[in-house]
Amino acid sequence: MPAVIGDWLAHRAALSPDRVALIDATDGDSGVAPRITYRTWNRRVDRTAQALRALGVERGERVAVLAKNCAEYLDLFFACGKLGAILQALNWRLATAELAALLADGEPIIVVYDRGFAGVADELAQTGAAPKIWIATGPPADDSSGQGGPPGPHLAQLVAAAPDHPPPTVELEWGSPWALCYTGGTTGLPKGAILSHRSITWNAINTASGWDLGADDLAILNAPLFHTGGLNVFTAPLVHVGGASIICRGFDTDQLFSLMQAHPVTCLFGVPTMFIDVQAHPRFDAIPWEKVRVLISGGAPCPLPVFERFWARGVDFRSGYGLTEAGPNNFWLPTAELRRKPGAVGYPLMHVDARIIGPEGSPCGADEVGELRLRGPHLFAGYWRDPASSDAALDGEGWLRTGDLASADADGCVTIVGRAKDMFISGGENVYPAEIEAVLAGHAEVAEVAVVGAPHPRWGEVGVAYIVRRTVLGDPTADDGQADDEEKGGPDVADTPTLDEAAILDYARERLARYKVPKTARFVAALPRTGAGKVDKRALTLAYAELESPR
Repeated sequence: MPAVIGDWLAHRAALSPDRVALIDATDGDSGVAPRITYRTWNRRVDRTAQALRALGVERGERVAVLAKNCAEYLDLFFACGKLGAILQALNWRLATAELAALLADGEPIIVVYDRGFAGVADELAQTGAAPKIWIATGPPADDSSGQGGPPGPHLAQLVAAAPDHPPPTVELEWGSPWALCYTGGTTGLPKGAILSHRSITWNAINTASGWDLGADDLAILNAPLFHTGGLNVFTAPLVHVGGASIICRGFDTDQLFSLMQAHPVTCLFGVPTMFIDVQAHPRFDAIPWEKVRVLISGGAPCPLPVFERFWARGVDFRSGYGLTEAGPNNFWLPTAELRRKPGAVGYPLMHVDARIIGPEGSPCGADEVGELRLRGPHLFAGYWRDPASSDAALDGEGWLRTGDLASADADGCVTIVGRAKDMFISGGENVYPAEIEAVLAGHAEVAEVAVVGAPHPRWGEVGVAYIVRRTVLGDPTADDGQADDEEKGGPDVADTPTLDEAAILDYARERLARYKVPKTARFVAALPRTGAGKVDKRALTLAYAELESPR
């Protein structure tokens, strides 16, 4: 019998062998994408686990993956579960030096790399932190004349030659690590959050029970698998209940629409920028959004106009809240309250405890803003080889200090206000940049926005908005300048930008209290990013200070 803890796919294949588990749309063909049943997938993952085991992968060993989304990525994730090994998910957006530091930190026994990253893999293989075993996956990046990359086998060849039976059962504890997902702030390397079998399992239980997921649900998986959002918003929970995922290389608006027209998609997760792009696309009104039961935005506050346009279609669009260290799924807002409490994330899921703490450490009252803290079996198991950061994140009673500001109304319904470190005080009033960003992002000509506080002689601090304009008209597959290759957004608004500082500040004044309106707006080609892919607000603050300092 398979181990209860680690071997999800063996259990799911026994319970629902002929149900579709995956639809592989990574080649971009939306209509005839291969369907993979749980029986077939489990057998393939058994062979993947056998191939890894033959190379020395045992319980506790790390298997690093540097790849865009692909079915093999998920094979490796569930193969690690069977072996008790740990998937080290590498962010392919990082610089080579940053990736080398993560390899030194994780010390994987193997790196599996997408041949599209062969050049990066070659550079990494020359560093002292590199493992001896490199395995390629996927087609060559450009042509077939030379594959590039460090010497080593191809994953498909190893799997094809592996034994066609399950690997030996590995007895695990619920606290055994299953994945390392990296998260981080504005200084230093990203931290490796340890996602244990307990945390991934309980996130699945919470999500399925709180979001009413079932075996008939089908999600589009286009969030990157190196983030917990790709692995755990829908993917693992749907395996838990016997549902299915359509796996895509990345976010592409046209592919998204084609998939929604070709398949009975019921679940879709995205970030606000994605939903802004799809609503700007000429195909938006032709898409059967009404089929989608769970349409949820996360990662940042979403502008109210995005909610309202979905609601006008009768679609229950809502906000979620999560973080790598917790879930990432924590709340649910019932449909009956969606339009009464726009922007709220809702009530804690079944096995999630939440409380909001004021500056003095006491619980906040209704509508008071404080730090959100979370507790439950879905929390991470600390940071990899970083006990100091682990102790700083988790208090002695098991509460996670999220660093996010929130309030709860008299009903206990929670709204996220913003990051504690981002808040500034203007004229004695607390200002939360996330609220301002959500308003400004609702402007049709704003592709991306970040607001930071800056010193002011009268008000103490005032807001400065950094804005990336939309600049392209009419091409529904045009890259918006913020996406990586193969991750395309929707069309932008004008060939010649009309948005200027006066216009955007007027827009803000119509929608915000006077003290919240930024003092100035600056237009930039792109916002700076941290190693974890988040907007680097510290860099923006320093850049503003440098420009404003006396010469």
